[in-house]
Amino acid sequence: MPETPTPSPFAHWMLREIHEQPATLAATFDRFVAGGRFHPEICAPIQTWLAATRGEIVITASGSSRHAGMVAELLIEDLSGIAVDVEYASEYCYRNEKALKNAAILVVSQSGETADTLAALRKANAAGHATLAVTNVAASTMAREATASFPTEAGRERAIPATKSFTAQLLVLNLLALMAAESQDSLEPEAIALRLQELATVPDTIAAQLAAWETTVRDIAAAYGDAQSFLFLGRGVHYPIAREGALKLKESAYLHAEGYPSGELKHGPNALVGEGTPLVMIATVDHNDPDSVQRYEKIVQLMRDMREQGANILAVANDGDETVASLATHTIPVLPAPEAVLVISEIVPLQMFAYFMAINNGIDVDHPRNLVKAVVQE
Repeated sequence: MPETPTPSPFAHWMLREIHEQPATLAATFDRFVAGGRFHPEICAPIQTWLAATRGEIVITASGSSRHAGMVAELLIEDLSGIAVDVEYASEYCYRNEKALKNAAILVVSQSGETADTLAALRKANAAGHATLAVTNVAASTMAREATASFPTEAGRERAIPATKSFTAQLLVLNLLALMAAESQDSLEPEAIALRLQELATVPDTIAAQLAAWETTVRDIAAAYGDAQSFLFLGRGVHYPIAREGALKLKESAYLHAEGYPSGELKHGPNALVGEGTPLVMIATVDHNDPDSVQRYEKIVQLMRDMREQGANILAVANDGDETVASLATHTIPVLPAPEAVLVISEIVPLQMFAYFMAINNGIDVDHPRNLVKAVVQE
């Protein structure tokens, strides 16, 4: 009889799959990019779908996949000028036909079988929209039924909390944003080639940080053993990462956590901030991007305000950022990178934080209560 696979040498599948991310990201990148350019045959159906967007895309997804879609919204709009809307799949599939936009539809799902997202895809197909499916299963129902398929190469994900499938989604959606820019002639070919080079470095960059992250985050998680509620904060493309970090903590460690745009903290959620409700603040920055620098400066000012208020702050920040380190209670360093690349790196230590918080609470992190890997029934 074949042996039952184990997560060895790791204690759990979730931790193993976190460590597999350099390999899965490399495999995903290499499938679609060759010789520093998009693989002409493999990417052709995706490029054809982009030509059918009519200047507008609607993304429908659920859970972690929706957070990846929220990152895609900002990247596609900023790089190409194509308007993007992100819908909950569970809401889109029940929208009145008159309310649906005449747009190309992108569905995002790890399994390619998620009930709500599959219903949204079928609604879009029936209405005659061009559809694209980003899934982790190339033979899934969504991949088969969509106009075009854009599969990730994360491999089977055994732990219920999404880790390697999520970062693979972020990578292919980065690639999609660059294809969109190419289709609109909004970026010079040299600029696209440079951004592809930057994405090519992601697997090695994450691999170089995994061991240090694991040591640092294990110690930090031990310091938050009494916390029962967390607020995760981020600006721009980092806001969806804050939401994903909060979701990981909820589903893995059974702790209350919410993700907010940093600028919304003082519009109500600040009433919750206190010794028992730590802030997790994403404070990374791309110093070559003026917009990123402006967002960073706002976050640093918010950190100052929160420290004066007595807040307990866990910051994810650029390695060597002494300003953030002086304001935060604890800091997780991330190697500097372009803004669009940072989101792929910075979620990894937040995945680890959820993992260590869960096992410190004695939770079977691979099989959280009340959850399944793919929601195939409403």
